[in-house]
Amino acid sequence: MKITINFNDFESAFKKCGRGEQFSYNGLVELFDWLEDLEDSTGTEQELDVIGLCCEFTEYNSFKEFQKEHGKDYECIEDVENETTVIHIDYFGGDDFNDETSSFIIQNF
Repeated sequence: MKITINFNDFESAFKKCGRGEQFSYNGLVELFDWLEDLEDSTGTEQELDVIGLCCEFTEYNSFKEFQKEHGKDYECIEDVENETTVIHIDYFGGDDFNDETSSFIIQNF
């Protein structure tokens, strides 16, 4: 048996699991939208597993923060996108991505 949830339910589930601070509000919105798009494109319903999502995805506040954890071999966001799923937060493509201020979520690899 499955139930359909909206963003408020999604956010509440994170808070109930003690993971309300795992992602920024905007990051959580983008993750929710990405999961909904995944369901739509694959036709497969996703099961909400808050702990699993927290283990599978990590939010970075900047590309430099990502580089501190993963090394300087990644010279730009496109290098990361070649390795894994990247969910941009408040980024609309083009030249708007800024290494210092653009945040994003990656699927851990």
